[in-house]
Amino acid sequence: MERLVHFTLFGQEFSFYTDAPDEEVDEIVTMVQEEFGAVDQVGRSTVPASKLLVLGCLRLAAKNISLGKDFENFRAQHEASIDKLIAKVASGID
Repeated sequence: MERLVHFTLFGQEFSFYTDAPDEEVDEIVTMVQEEFGAVDQVGRSTVPASKLLVLGCLRLAAKNISLGKDFENFRAQHEASIDKLIAKVASGID
């Protein structure tokens, strides 16, 4: 069931409708507030909110790309480990 979620960012109230679980919404809102709050501390008084939003989006995109690369490295390492285990088991069966 959709519900309305409210949160504050840059001193402004934002709201949206979602049917995501409460835990996910809380985590998302907290992440956005922390990420954009860090950008906001850079110089809110001299930088327009639109630029702060773009900077925050760039930071989130950079984190997303970094996490994607980390995951691919993790997967490659585990696939190599699994392949070694399969080879050891297969050689022991022969």
